[in-house]
Amino acid sequence: MIDRIKRVPLRKVWKHEAHDFTVWLEENIDVLKEVVGFEITNAEREQSTGNFNVDIKAEDESGNVVVIENQLEKSDHDHLGKIITYLAAFDAKKAIWIVSEPRPEHIDAITWLNQGSNDCDFYLLKIEAIQISDSAPAPLITKIIGPSEEARQVGKIKKEDSERHRLRLAFWSKLLELSRGKLPLFNSISPTKDTWIGASAGKRGFQYAYWITKDSLRAELRIDLGKDSGEENLRLFNKLKEYQSEIESKLGELLEWNEADGYRVCIIRKQLTSGGYRNTEEEWGSISEEGIDIMQRLEKAIKPFLGKLK
Repeated sequence: MIDRIKRVPLRKVWKHEAHDFTVWLEENIDVLKEVVGFEITNAEREQSTGNFNVDIKAEDESGNVVVIENQLEKSDHDHLGKIITYLAAFDAKKAIWIVSEPRPEHIDAITWLNQGSNDCDFYLLKIEAIQISDSAPAPLITKIIGPSEEARQVGKIKKEDSERHRLRLAFWSKLLELSRGKLPLFNSISPTKDTWIGASAGKRGFQYAYWITKDSLRAELRIDLGKDSGEENLRLFNKLKEYQSEIESKLGELLEWNEADGYRVCIIRKQLTSGGYRNTEEEWGSISEEGIDIMQRLEKAIKPFLGKLK
């Protein structure tokens, strides 16, 4: 005969969190091994750090400190803060937070911590008590969140994205500072973390823009009248292209004329290869000056022909 598992209220099994549950866990610390996947030894209760006492301080198989914080209630911000405090105080490499009900915001927080560049692993575990018929209650511990290679990769990507954003914002700030007074088109444009900045060419659907990559900068005129405007964009592009030789002669440079092949926007651009946002900040000045010069000449070369477009 097969019977059903029943949940037992945790306070019926362990009346007091510190005096009962933490004592039981210290004496039965091996129950965590199958959940977290590593040996935990030398468990000690109530180790002090300043005004706080960590519930259990232990070691993993390599001798690294493991801190364990228990809650027979829903997870809360106070205990999350304590976990981080204990990690720093004991120079721990692993943190285990055991709760009766993990809140979504704390699941997100532990996920985020595992994506960080720190050298710590965070575990969020759920504790329940179960029994079959009139058997003695038994603990049921479930891993909700733990470290993973996928989380570390996500964290690495986020860090790289953050660095790119910082560099692009700084680069655009430099370029716009140097262009002030030289390129009125961009006087009211603010720096951004994005790959591009743009300014109206004074005619609807036409915009001058800079695009930056890690190793190059380009200046371009973009033609885009908005949603479902692909055919009209291409018509205006082709009309402007009729003046290609005159425009390039005025500019003194050859340009890339990119039709909207499967893409709505048509583009006329000049690619510069002197560097991009991955160059040193000392080099950004000369890269920006070259970009400002080509944008000035591009606007001057194209402007007479924009007025001829209907």
